Amino acid sequence: MRIRGLVVALSLAAVAACSESASGPTTPSAAPTTAVFVGAGDIATCGTTGSAATAALLDRQPGTVFAAGDNAYQNGSEQEYFDCYGPTWGRHRSRTRPVPGNHEYQTPGAIGYFSYFGSLAGPGNLGYYAYTLGAWQMIALNSEVDVSAGSAQAAWLKDQLAATTVGACTAAYWHRPFVSSGPHGDNVDMRDLFEILYDAGVEFLVVGHDHIYERFDRLDASGRPDPVRGIREFIVGTGGAPLTGPVRVRSGSQMQATTWGIIRFDLSPGSYRWQFIAADQSFSDSGFEMCH
Repeated sequence: MRIRGLVVALSLAAVAACSESASGPTTPSAAPTTAVFVGAGDIATCGTTGSAATAALLDRQPGTVFAAGDNAYQNGSEQEYFDCYGPTWGRHRSRTRPVPGNHEYQTPGAIGYFSYFGSLAGPGNLGYYAYTLGAWQMIALNSEVDVSAGSAQAAWLKDQLAATTVGACTAAYWHRPFVSSGPHGDNVDMRDLFEILYDAGVEFLVVGHDHIYERFDRLDASGRPDPVRGIREFIVGTGGAPLTGPVRVRSGSQMQATTWGIIRFDLSPGSYRWQFIAADQSFSDSGFEMCH
């Protein structure tokens, strides 16, 4: 009887091992209810090595990938997506939820971007959409079309946030930062969307545009620190395009770095962890926060 029990136990262990192998890579530190959200913006330029280095980091990460705009230089054409983005980040296309950047719109209507990503980029070539990731609500927005308080996008965002399940945590991402210490600086036209997010209690915002990594304190809709209700902004324009650096460190900025890399978020019910992973291992930044 003991032998039979041992055989059954070994069989169950083998099944569990096969199931784990079939499901792909796992992260020991992540609880079963934790969802992984990982990526960067400002990614692929043909003839440079940056996007290959960051794509290699993605190869070792599970979860949903985001591309935060300016994903294929210089004009976001479909050919540039296939020639420059495709050989690197393109191998993760099926698990990528992107947003467009200003370079995508150098091709009229960002048609190269929408053609390449198809339904992964949301409905109707709008460039904004929402989805659920684990216990979290994820809001992908388009900073390159009308972002004013009276825009169709703002109305959609208010409706989407109003319909969010009570108690769920929410994160957002778009391309151009609300505040930045980089060469492009603040984008004051993004204030209206940021304020909508702030009023709804959104936890964090991920952006690109400036080719740096920067982490801000929790901020209110005026860009001032608000440790209670504020939104934490992460600039991750480090996906592979030529790097820049901070020009003037803005109030509320807590960390800056100039290196290629990706950021990983572990999204759990009621909390999240972040970790910036540099391609050359020269820098790291990590932390943990509870949702509002």
